[in-house]
This record gives sequence, C-alpha cells and structure tokens, in this order.
Amino acid sequence: MAAPADLQERRLAHMKRLALALLGAAALTYALATVMEPRHPAWGYLAAFAEAAMVGAMADWFAVVALFRHPLGLPIPHTAIIPENKSRIGANLAGFICNNFLSTPQVLAKLAQFDPAGRLADWLARPEQGQQLGRLGVMLVRYGLSAFDDARVRAFLGQAAASGLARLDVSRAAGQVLHALTEGNRHQALLDEVLGQVSSLVEGDSVQEHITDAIAREIKALRYVGLDQMAARLATRKVVAVVARTLADLAAQPDHPLRLRFDIHTREFIERLQHDPAFQARGEQLRADLLAHPSLGEYLHGLWDEVLAWLHADLERPESSIGQRIAQLAGKLGERLRADEDMRRWINEQITAAAPLAIDRYREDIRRYIVERVDAWNTDEMTRELERNVGRDLQFIRINGTLVGGLVGLGIHALTAWLKG
Repeated sequence: MAAPADLQERRLAHMKRLALALLGAAALTYALATVMEPRHPAWGYLAAFAEAAMVGAMADWFAVVALFRHPLGLPIPHTAIIPENKSRIGANLAGFICNNFLSTPQVLAKLAQFDPAGRLADWLARPEQGQQLGRLGVMLVRYGLSAFDDARVRAFLGQAAASGLARLDVSRAAGQVLHALTEGNRHQALLDEVLGQVSSLVEGDSVQEHITDAIAREIKALRYVGLDQMAARLATRKVVAVVARTLADLAAQPDHPLRLRFDIHTREFIERLQHDPAFQARGEQLRADLLAHPSLGEYLHGLWDEVLAWLHADLERPESSIGQRIAQLAGKLGERLRADEDMRRWINEQITAAAPLAIDRYREDIRRYIVERVDAWNTDEMTRELERNVGRDLQFIRINGTLVGGLVGLGIHALTAWLKG
C-alpha cells in the first residue's frame, strides 16, 4: 500500500498531465483550424475556441504556479506568493484560529452545549471505561513501584525521614496534639466513655468473681470456719456498689471534684509537655534512642519490602484487586454523578467560570506558537507540502480555465461574426 504522501504526489502529477494535455490539444486544434479556416467558416469558430482555450489555460497555469514559485524561474512581481509571505500567512492563520475558534464567547457557548459534567458521568459509568481506568491505574502503580524500588531511593527516603524526625520536638508536638484534643472539653466525652466502660466491667460477673476470690484469699482467719467466701461476697458487693455510685456521680455531675482534678491534671500535663525543659529533654532522649536503635531501620525496611511484595503480587494478577477497586470506584462515581444534577451543574459552573481565565491566559500563547511554528518551517518544504495537499484541486482551475476560456472565445467570435452580418 502506497504511503499517503506518495499517493498525493501521483494524483497531483496525473492532474498536471491532464491539464497540460488539454493545453496541447487546444494548441493542435488551433493550428489545424487556422490552416483549414479558408475552406469553411466553421473552422474559424473552432480556431477562436482553441485560441481562447490556450489563453485561459496559460493564464490559469500562471496563476496556480505563482502561488508556489516564480513561473519559469523568472522573478516576476507578486509571484511565489506563499514562500514570499510565509510570516504574514502564519500571523493571519494564528489570528483566524484565535479569533474564530478561541474567542471567549465561542468557547463558553461550546462548553454550554458540551455539558462536561454529564459527559464525564456517562463516561465513568460505562463498565468498559472503568476497566480501562483500572488497567491504566495498575500500569501507573506498577511503573511507580519499579521506579521507586531502588536502593538509592530507599536511602534518600530513609535519610529524609530521619532528618525530619531529628528536627521533631517530640514533647512540644505531643503537647500540641493533646491541646487540640482537649480543646473545648472534648476530653470530657472521652472520660464519659471510659466511665461507662469501667462501670460495665466492674458490674460483670467474671470481675466480681475475681474480686471475691481475691478478698477470700486475704481473709485467712475465716477460712477455717468456712465463712471466707460469704464475707468476700459481701465485701465485693460493697466494693462494686461504692465504685458504681462513684462512677454514677462522676457521670451525672459535670462539676464533680474528681472531674475538676482530672481537668487540672490534664492542663498541667499539657503545659509541662510544651514548656517544661525536663519533659523536652526526655522527649529528645526518646527521639535519639529511637533513631539510634538498629531495629527501627530493620523494621521499616522489612515493612516496606512486605508492602512492595504484596503490591507486586497483586499487580501481576490478571484480576488485580487494585485495578478492580479503581474500576469500581470509577463506576460508582459515574453513577452518583449521573444521579446528582446539582453536582453536575456545580461542575459545569466551575468549568465555565474558570474557562475565560484559561482562554485569556493561553490564547496569546497559542497565537505566538502558531506564528513561530510557521515562521520556523523550511520554506521549500512548506511549499511542497502545501502543493502536495491542495495542488491537485488547483489543477482543476487550469482545466476549467481551458474549457471556459475556449467557450468564451467561441462566444466572442460568434458575436463578432453576427455583428458583421
């Protein structure tokens, strides 16, 4: 099968030969008709047709050739129009594209018709697209694993993590975290949950039995008369009752003294974590011990190797769970977006709002790129490429010029003969 460029070249050459053949036929006809004209007036009409056909053919040949080069190599003014005006053509082409295809109103109107959110929802909801995204995700993850599973990358990440941990103020950071957790008395809700769990634990049969046995073992004097278990159960019930009552009071009274003491101790502990030099020194020592311990690096490397091994094994399977998960998420997202008209409208509104900024920002860049790209083309190559693509159609101008010119010449000759009577 011939390449497109070769096929275009052959078609262009064929049309050139056809146009030249018509010119040759018109010249032979003119010569014959001129010789035979004295024998019959009809030959005069044929000669007039052929003469005008030659003029039309030559004039249109000149016009077509003048677009691409100097006819016969002569530097005639206003010929070789395309090579001589390459820069202006590039500027005009850039202006045409930017003004007629990239103007803000036109792009916004096209976006309104396009409905990006709706098309995105339909695209994501199709199972085959979800599978395609899943395969793409697997390919990207596999590439990422191959790229990052390198000793140099591991060393770099390890050094970066160690450097970040070395700069971490453990005590102050812990104080800030606790401060955020306790702000607005959030810790009281945690205390209520702990109180509830402790109450349920103390009232459980197994715990009470354990307390009873512990108390019975301590009452040695009553063991000999068989009253140790009875006394232990009575003591257990009292202990449980006291604990339950205390817990109930704590839960029911926001200003209970134990709650207030809990608040005070919590605030003091946070304050010491953030500002006490002794606590900060202990945090720094803990951090130093952690960094110096060889087991930490071994653990992290082992954990990283296990994660990589699992990921590689999953990605090598035809039905990768990662790929399936990506496909499922894409499908669910598409279905949810398709069902949520408000969300689609919001997405379209955001795109419409952002589009003018992007258009105004990049329109001139596109214009400059087109101008620079056309200006950088090799003139001869550009001329050959244009002639290859549009030259075949331009040969019809020569053919039509031959035929139309001949008919016009025939008409003029006939009119002249008629006027002469």
